[in-house]
Amino acid sequence: MQEQLSAYLEYLQTERQASAHTFSAYRSDLAKVLTFAQQQQLESWSALQVAHLRELVAELHHGGLTGRSIARLLSAVRGLYAYLLREGICQHDPAAGIRPPKGPRKLPKVLDVDRAQQLLDSPVADDFVGCRDHAILELLYSSGLRLSELVGLNIADIDLAQGLVLVLGKGNKQRLLPVGSKAVSAVQRWLAVRGTLQSEDQALFIGVRGRRMSPQLVRERVRQAGARDLGQHLHPHMLRHSFASHILESSHDLRAVQELLGHADISTTQIYTHLDFQHLAQVYDQAHPRARRKPEP
Repeated sequence: MQEQLSAYLEYLQTERQASAHTFSAYRSDLAKVLTFAQQQQLESWSALQVAHLRELVAELHHGGLTGRSIARLLSAVRGLYAYLLREGICQHDPAAGIRPPKGPRKLPKVLDVDRAQQLLDSPVADDFVGCRDHAILELLYSSGLRLSELVGLNIADIDLAQGLVLVLGKGNKQRLLPVGSKAVSAVQRWLAVRGTLQSEDQALFIGVRGRRMSPQLVRERVRQAGARDLGQHLHPHMLRHSFASHILESSHDLRAVQELLGHADISTTQIYTHLDFQHLAQVYDQAHPRARRKPEP
């Protein structure tokens, strides 16, 4: 079973060209399934049945694993069995028809407009790191990029004259996004500073050694900016969430936000309508003296 799992993981990495994040997550999830199968004394993937997988899901759920994490594990199992079916190793998919337990849907944390302005209008150090980090913050908020999309950008992907950036999203799907004037100016300043460092790397954002920035480094720089300028925890996806929330709040155009974010399914985008309503409800409670929905203590 381990040998067949290893072959699938190699296929996932080389032929499917799964992202590093997806590959790592699937490898971890399928290791859990393999360990469970071995504990059940199953000798092949063909022997793993729906009942076994339901038992594993229940065990993981009772152990505190979220519905979202279990859904990812089931997706990993479906991917494995699709491969095993093609290879003629198995004749069934034990994950077919199994749904993960539903958990409470958490609303994404966002900055309000004033806090976003405070972050981006904070003083910027006029050096390599300062200009770079400010351009990163501006671009994340201006265009709602995923972290992977930001670090994957090359200089040729951004057209400052037109205010456009070409990003490669999930599923290797490209989309062309607008870049606001503030972000354009920040990237222009960064490129002027970047040009002083001799680097053959074509990445838009590089470290002091001239190599493409890693996702970990970007997360750390954004975290430090949040602590320094806002006194709070901040991560790249919070800027993406803030971008989506503020656009939807102003335009009420869910389809446009879906396109900007690169969501394949509009149901993924709909979570921002809950944020929009939450904001409206807060305004209602604060502004209407005879319509408070919650009595004062």
